[in-house]
Amino acid sequence: MNRGRSGGGGVTYSTSPVASSLEARRFKMEELEQSTRHFDESNLIGYGTFGLVFKGFLSDGTIVAIKRRNGPPQREFSEEVAYLSRIRHRNLVTLIGYCQDRGSLMLVFEYLPNGSIRSHLHDSKTKLEFKQRLSISIGAAKGLSHLHGLQPPVVHGNFQTGNVLVDENFIAKVADTGVSKLIAKIDGSSSSPSSSHDVFRDPELGPHEAASHESNDVYSFGVFLLELVSGREVKDEVPIHILHQVRRSDLVGGSSFTEEGMRWVMGLIQKCTVFPGSERPRMENVAMELEEILESEITRTTVMGEGTTTVTLGSQLFTN
Repeated sequence: MNRGRSGGGGVTYSTSPVASSLEARRFKMEELEQSTRHFDESNLIGYGTFGLVFKGFLSDGTIVAIKRRNGPPQREFSEEVAYLSRIRHRNLVTLIGYCQDRGSLMLVFEYLPNGSIRSHLHDSKTKLEFKQRLSISIGAAKGLSHLHGLQPPVVHGNFQTGNVLVDENFIAKVADTGVSKLIAKIDGSSSSPSSSHDVFRDPELGPHEAASHESNDVYSFGVFLLELVSGREVKDEVPIHILHQVRRSDLVGGSSFTEEGMRWVMGLIQKCTVFPGSERPRMENVAMELEEILESEITRTTVMGEGTTTVTLGSQLFTN
């Protein structure tokens, strides 16, 4: 199976046997049981689309996130995991390996200690300065842009705030790449289940139609960006009222930002969620525009004497 290489950024993936570091590792059930103390509840850290998520400690000291669901061994599962594990980028959560044994299917991912950005927006007292939020959005945009630049393009299909994780330096990484498609394959379904309450799902998709085009991810990113800069959970399919209110400083926790910068972000959100989807920008262009907004904010707030040191690290980390 050979699905090509990245279309940009100099990041490649390969199916060549010599690329041993990119090969999906097949774990034994005993290894994963030992790493999680037999999947003890104390190691349960969440529940996602694929199933229960456990924190594991491998024998070599590596900390991993193990996603587990019930199901018999399947060739389609191992083949798809082998492909997904070869997709590598600093803004994508790495799929390390898998296990299918004793009626369980498991995916083993790298572990990110700061978890989902959703928890920092809605479930904690984390104060994210506006420019830091922009840096996080740039990382997520670059992750999606990398997927869309592959040949053939890879559509995430389930991009949402809960699937944007942050590491110890608050570098954003997109999680669950290809998982919705993987679930559809192993469940014997040609489409992913949908919900009328899924605000991240592109309204152009039919009730039982799976996301299959990059523009579907762009729409989802627009909703994510709105949640990120507003600090509010989006609950409406077309959240126009929040677009009007988000300029108020209380929506971003009182952090400093310029009116020009916020207006620019709002315009980008509208471009990402415009109809028809064919008029939406490519994720590569979205990432570049966000970088321009961040640089403009840094320049403007520096001139104004505000926030001159709060986000320089993020600005440097997200440059190519």
